[in-house]
Amino acid sequence: MTSKTVTSETVTSRSAPLKKNAPRRRSATLKKNAPRRRSATLKKLRGWPLTFLLAGITGLSIAPFYWLVVSSTRKDTEVFDWPPKLLPGGALGENLSHLEQKIGLLRVLGNSLLVAGVQTLGALVVALLAGYAFAKFRFRGRTLLFALLLSTLVVPEQVLLVPLFKMMTDFGLLDTYQALILPGLCVPFAIFLMRQSLSSLPDELLDAARVDGAGELRVLFSVVVPVMRPVLAALSIFLFLGSWNQFVWPLIALRSPEMHTLPVALATLHGNKSNTDYGAILSGTALSTLPMMVLFLVLQRQFISGLLAGATKG
Repeated sequence: MTSKTVTSETVTSRSAPLKKNAPRRRSATLKKNAPRRRSATLKKLRGWPLTFLLAGITGLSIAPFYWLVVSSTRKDTEVFDWPPKLLPGGALGENLSHLEQKIGLLRVLGNSLLVAGVQTLGALVVALLAGYAFAKFRFRGRTLLFALLLSTLVVPEQVLLVPLFKMMTDFGLLDTYQALILPGLCVPFAIFLMRQSLSSLPDELLDAARVDGAGELRVLFSVVVPVMRPVLAALSIFLFLGSWNQFVWPLIALRSPEMHTLPVALATLHGNKSNTDYGAILSGTALSTLPMMVLFLVLQRQFISGLLAGATKG
């Protein structure tokens, strides 16, 4: 009986301090977790100003484009009203009809689409063929030729205008589509990008296709092109954007208004402030952004994949 009593008392005496220390342990745990909760709260509080800052920057970036779209739907006399009107008007059809009467909107829009589309497609083919040759073939003078190609990147385009004009004059190509398309078929940056992308493509994949009896062109278009599709999509957007917005060379090479591209045709509408139809000019400018937006939306997924593929290569 005595031993049992002692044992029970001993257990009771040992368990008592545990119960007394339990609140202390809970308070210690709460104190340890308190800094974590405070840091999480601070992170949330710090995130709100950053969100507002980014939202403000986004709004400032979109505001000029929004004003362009809204002003393109208003008359010339309403464009510079203060305070500015932020809701669309009803003069878009009138502005487009003025453009058709003054510059032949549909014709110059078709010229721009034709030149930009053919030049982009041709530049992609040339960049693909040249990049494939530089990346996968070993020939004498390859390094020197590629270095000469890269050296042209530092030459300003304005320096080439006079020799290019003399060349097109000798060939009799002035005021033609060929004069606009041919100079843009060889883009050194596009060749460099394709060469760098194709260098990471395993040679074993190409050798397997050759062993199966495929020729070089079939290997290129059946094996290489599907793998390089994201890079080609990203490159096509940059090439189309550069060709679509080209202004100086078409202004020099073209003579007749029927051959004008959209940027050149819109520039002819600028005159004195008293006789410049800003509503029509803004309508044409807003319309000129649509093909680029449509192309980006169509190739958006491939474009992002191409950028991510280039960013993750180590």
